[in-house]
Amino acid sequence: MADKESSWRYAEEFVAEPEAIAVARQHSMELGIDAVTPAMGAQLALLAAASSCHSILEIGTGAGVSGLWLLRGAPNAVLSSIDIEYDHQQVARTAFADADVPANRIRLITGTASQVLPRMNDGAYDLVFIDADPESLLDYVEHGLRIARRGGIVVVAHALWRGRVADPAARDDTVTDYRALLSTIAESSAVAAALSTAGDGLLQLVKLSD
Repeated sequence: MADKESSWRYAEEFVAEPEAIAVARQHSMELGIDAVTPAMGAQLALLAAASSCHSILEIGTGAGVSGLWLLRGAPNAVLSSIDIEYDHQQVARTAFADADVPANRIRLITGTASQVLPRMNDGAYDLVFIDADPESLLDYVEHGLRIARRGGIVVVAHALWRGRVADPAARDDTVTDYRALLSTIAESSAVAAALSTAGDGLLQLVKLSD
C-alpha cells in the first residue's frame, strides 16, 4: 500500500498545469514568492467553477499563479487582487495578459490588505482567497467572511503551514495562529468547513449565515 507521502506526491503530479500558469510559477520562484502548488491551484479552479463565481477577491496577488487558477475555473468572473508589492503586481498583470485574460476582468489594488479590506462592502464577493502575511491571518479571515456573500466561499492557503501545524513540537507564532483559526472554525456554526491536504493545506469555508 502506498504511504501518504506517495499519495500526496501523486496528487500533486496529477495536475497538468497550463503553460501560462507554469510561466507565472517560474516568475514566482525568481521573485521568491511561495505560490500555491499545482494541486492547490486545481482545487481553487474547481471551487470557483462549482460556485459559478462572478466576483472573486484575492488577498495576495504574488506573480499571478493563484489568480490564473481562479479565473481558469470562473472564466466570466472579475478578479480583484490586493498586494503590497507593486512590482509583483506588474509581473502578475503581464501573466494575465499573456494568458489572454481581458484587462476589464482584473482589478489590482496595491496596498496593505488590513487597510483596504475594511473599506470593502459586506457580502460583495462570491469567493475570497487568502494567501498573505500569516501574522494578520485571523483578521483577514474575519474580513473575508464579512465580505463574502451568504453561500460564498472563503479559502485560506497554507492552512497546515509546511506540515508544522500537525507537529505537536512546533509552537512558533505562525503555527499557533493557524491552530487558533482551525480551532475557532471547528466550533463555528456560521460556516461549513473542510481542510484539504493539497499542497500544505487549504482551509475551505462556505458562509452559512451573516
